[in-house]
Amino acid sequence: MASTSDSDKASVSNVEESRARLCDEFAAVAGTDSAVAQCYLAENEWEMERALNSFFEADMERVFAVEDSPERETSPKAKRAKVEEKSSGGCIDLTGDSPASAHKPSEEDDGKLSMISWNVDGLDEVNLAERARGLCSFLVLYTPDVVFLQELIPPYVQYLKKRAVSYLIIEGGEEGYFTGMMLKKARVKFLESEIVTYPTTQMMRNLLVAQVDFKGQKLTLMTSHLESCKGHAGERMKQLQVVMQRMREAPNDVTVLFGGDTNLRDTEVAKVGLPSSVCDVWERLGKQEHCRYTWDTKANSNKTVPYVSRCRFDRIYFRPATKEGIPHLSPDHMALVGLEKLDCGRYTSDHWGIYCSFSSG
Repeated sequence: MASTSDSDKASVSNVEESRARLCDEFAAVAGTDSAVAQCYLAENEWEMERALNSFFEADMERVFAVEDSPERETSPKAKRAKVEEKSSGGCIDLTGDSPASAHKPSEEDDGKLSMISWNVDGLDEVNLAERARGLCSFLVLYTPDVVFLQELIPPYVQYLKKRAVSYLIIEGGEEGYFTGMMLKKARVKFLESEIVTYPTTQMMRNLLVAQVDFKGQKLTLMTSHLESCKGHAGERMKQLQVVMQRMREAPNDVTVLFGGDTNLRDTEVAKVGLPSSVCDVWERLGKQEHCRYTWDTKANSNKTVPYVSRCRFDRIYFRPATKEGIPHLSPDHMALVGLEKLDCGRYTSDHWGIYCSFSSG
């Protein structure tokens, strides 16, 4: 009987450890605490994806109610914006060309492709409307041709559709949280898109792919939010393999650009390996130290954590077209964006965004 009892105790202990680990992972992904995680997991038979779906089905429209709250209508400026919004069918384009950027670009600049990749942390409800406006202000400042976004939620997308009218928005999902792309309508011609599933993801992750035309050049654009948490390195590496296979197998007259929150550690990338045709843009541009850490709890106070974590989770991968006789893009600049606090006292996201430009030759 003693051995049976010991076996039962070991079994119970294993279940407790497994469920505690699931709670920690759920809390990390959803930005909540272990008590909430345990509640949702228990209600969904301890299946991570079902529990996350249930959590994100909650109505978050109230987060953006601040846009139309009475407090925001008290100032003449706010009232004027309200009138303008009503007269324009409910849309104020916060990303249209400002007077400062209305100058005609030089021929050299006009041929450059610019992009921003950013995990916007839509799962964090605090100051979310202000932070979404912050994103739009960076779109005005940098006027990127292409924007890759991660951790979008449906209300955030609806906000962008109203406030970033100069961009076409492609969504990588409809429920919970997902990725998205924004394409500058005046510069990038959208052709088609697809969503590539990761068969064994437990966190609703996928690969969003779009085929576009930029100045007569064929581009394949890709974004993803790879599996989170240290314990999911195996799944994350499998997802990276899917990304790299798609990049490697693209036709030789197509330039391929990937950007996203990869959650990758350098050791994981080394194990998977990059195809010889693919480069890590940060490495290609000289591994500049000021662009290294995109997740930096030492500098970014949006998340209150009892430790310092500095990681290069967000990455840009590039595979140039190789066919002769066509223009070829090459990376020429990288910078981090979102480093300044907004008026609300928080940053646009808990991640820094990455800005990159590519010259044509």
